[in-house]
Amino acid sequence: MDNKVRLFLVLLSSLLIFALDTYRILTKDLSAIPLFVAYIFSITGLIGIVANAVKLIRNVSN
Repeated sequence: MDNKVRLFLVLLSSLLIFALDTYRILTKDLSAIPLFVAYIFSITGLIGIVANAVKLIRNVSN
């Protein structure tokens, strides 16, 4: 698998994790996920988005 495709898939996965858990935090819905776990996943998803976006931008520019 090409490195750019892999980075894009990881970026998309991080975005989905961040979006789902931010939705959980803001709406207090999806009670199957504890709120503490939602905060942890939301923070790690945001870190993943930033890190993978930087990697993808550097990889595309080369």
